Amino acid sequence: MTRETIFALLKDVQQGGISPENALRRFADLPFEDAEFAKIDHHRTLRLGLPEVIFAAGKTPTQVAEIFLRMAKSGSDVLATRADQVRFDAVREAVPAAQYHEDARIITLRQEIRNVKYGPVAVICAGTSDIPVAEEAAVTAEFLGTQVERVYDVGVAGLHRLLAQVETLQQAQVAIVCAGMEGALPSVVGGLVGVPVIAVPTSVGYGASFGGVAALLGMLNTCSPNIAVVNIDNGFGAAYISTMIVRSIARAHTSPPMDCDAALSY
Repeated sequence: MTRETIFALLKDVQQGGISPENALRRFADLPFEDAEFAKIDHHRTLRLGLPEVIFAAGKTPTQVAEIFLRMAKSGSDVLATRADQVRFDAVREAVPAAQYHEDARIITLRQEIRNVKYGPVAVICAGTSDIPVAEEAAVTAEFLGTQVERVYDVGVAGLHRLLAQVETLQQAQVAIVCAGMEGALPSVVGGLVGVPVIAVPTSVGYGASFGGVAALLGMLNTCSPNIAVVNIDNGFGAAYISTMIVRSIARAHTSPPMDCDAALSY
């Protein structure tokens, strides 16, 4: 349940459109719904402003579909990451309106109308092989209400490709940078923009890249001070953090200025 749906339900009770008893039944699943194999956190949107997300990998297609269906019935938007075609087929059978984003391996269901777009966030990747991770970040950020600018295949092996995109990069409020191999691209981007950079090491590379560990260590040891690093291939985590940052920026711009005397007395 979102703040909007709860407010609408309470208004319905006030106007006599629904009985208090029926409204109470609607609230029965807060703060979570027990599906035996999963406890679905419908309350997360109220706490964080962003919904719970299904991590599909490791769950059976039936489990993914059941969780997806229960979340859809609550009226919220639904996002499932790391989902393959088999899991999507199971979800689509239960929720025909669900959509599959193949490159990102994400299943989505949009039920709420979002009039506000936060950002923009630039999603950048070094090479074409990094696009699946970049798309996980881009699709997630867009689903969460963020404007996304994609800048792909601009790795340091051809630096002129990145420099041609500087104007786009400098308009972003956050930059997500996905790179494998030696993981150098976030450091370069960090030196070009005055905003937070979320670095995402990918598991792309030859044997000595150790499945992304080399890129991870390179990013952790960056000399650019505006860089934070998430786990290997974690485009979702980068998008979630970036969305929270741009939402905070939007709140700061819309909140009334604090009275200085009141702030001092506090």
